[in-house]
Amino acid sequence: MPSPCLAETVAVHGHHRRHQTALILNDRTVTYGELSDLTQTYRDRLLQLRLLAGSTVCVPAYKTPETIALLLAVFHEGLVALAPSPDLGAAALARLSQQARATHTLTVSASNALTADPVQGNEEEAEGFAPADPGRSSLLLTTSGSTGTPKIVPIAAAGFEAFAAWATHEFGLTPSDVALSYAPLNFDLALLDIWTFLQLGAQVVLVDQGRATDGPHVQALVATHDVTFVQGVPMVYRQLVEAGAVFTPVRHVIFTGDSLPDALLTPVSSAFPQARFHNVFGCTETNDSFIHTVDPSVPSGRMPIGRPIAGTDALVREPDGAIAQSAGSGELLVATPFQTDGYLNTALSTEAFTVIDGRTYYRTGDLVTRDEDGLYRLQGRADWQVKVRGVRTNLQEVEQVIAAHPDVAEAVVVPLPDEQAGVRLHAHVSRHPSSTLTSLRLRTHAGKHLPRHAIPTSVYITDNPLPRTSTGKPDRNLIKSNRMKETQT
Repeated sequence: MPSPCLAETVAVHGHHRRHQTALILNDRTVTYGELSDLTQTYRDRLLQLRLLAGSTVCVPAYKTPETIALLLAVFHEGLVALAPSPDLGAAALARLSQQARATHTLTVSASNALTADPVQGNEEEAEGFAPADPGRSSLLLTTSGSTGTPKIVPIAAAGFEAFAAWATHEFGLTPSDVALSYAPLNFDLALLDIWTFLQLGAQVVLVDQGRATDGPHVQALVATHDVTFVQGVPMVYRQLVEAGAVFTPVRHVIFTGDSLPDALLTPVSSAFPQARFHNVFGCTETNDSFIHTVDPSVPSGRMPIGRPIAGTDALVREPDGAIAQSAGSGELLVATPFQTDGYLNTALSTEAFTVIDGRTYYRTGDLVTRDEDGLYRLQGRADWQVKVRGVRTNLQEVEQVIAAHPDVAEAVVVPLPDEQAGVRLHAHVSRHPSSTLTSLRLRTHAGKHLPRHAIPTSVYITDNPLPRTSTGKPDRNLIKSNRMKETQT
């Protein structure tokens, strides 16, 4: 997932839809015929490497037509692609490659040159990691690493086929649709807005990662190319509504990742007057698992994550370990038709997956509430619960209060060690352009809505976007590390 079946389907489009646009990147357009030809070029070069059948190769996920064609070539040849963020440091990239037992790191240039650098094997690094099964998975993604070392997640080929079929039906996708692909290529969102659209023979507008924070550029992409399908985190929609533009051709808007603030919902609904709005919830391990159709005219407070999508089972494990039989609160366990068989690290798989009544569930670590009508709401993460002066505090709730300030674009709250309080809270805030927001004003705002222990002790305000992990999520570890270094100097 993606799979050899996907690669073959795109090749068929290259024959029957040769002059139809497949990919757009900046000012460049690539047709299905050109994508197919480029894929064949890389297939020929892969054959020259004489790789053993089923070998794993590392393909840093640069978001370019060349890398997409190289991945299609890898799928065609029955190889397995580890597709990590290209922004990883050399040491982290080498470690992941060794854990996946990759034989080579493959990169391609704009001139179509293929470079294959052998990976130095390290049995000690690979100990405890199962080899990828090429009969089940053609693609290995990694988690964000926001809570530690990225985990390698095999994406099941059969799961992708099931997911693509679900998404095509759920959103009524056709070859005439045009997707805006904002997230990095190594992020699981690409399974929908790149790979599913290519399998369908539709068009994908790639957002250059170097220009992802350029609001006018992203707005122009949506307007110029008559985009019909937009999927992204709240930051995408903040950029799209800034100029007050209206994107009439868009018919589906997907909210994902962080919860969309209520204050943003009204301008988003105005920007996309013909669209249906969906909050979609999932993770790399399970792919999408919940969906909630949003009515912008009906305020809902914190947006629900919705109900399980077709074929998905969800359980709520209460604090005492019992499974809630109706309404209840606790940890969310999910089983989807699209989920991974487990991490390559077998020890982590044992911790994260559990079998209940014959079906394998993933322990998400998310805390949810399910009401009597079966509607689920996210309360936060189990690992986001901290004690400040002995009082249990939910970091996500603090973030939501801070993010609700009209001058705040994005906010992250992290816990820092404190000798007296045990934990103190630090807020890293990105403010809107031209805002004069100060830390004093923000802490005053927080004091009106939060108990004293939950008000961040320190606030850092910047005009720059939040630092992010390889999958586009706020890099909490980096924010925490930087603040601790500042306080030590």
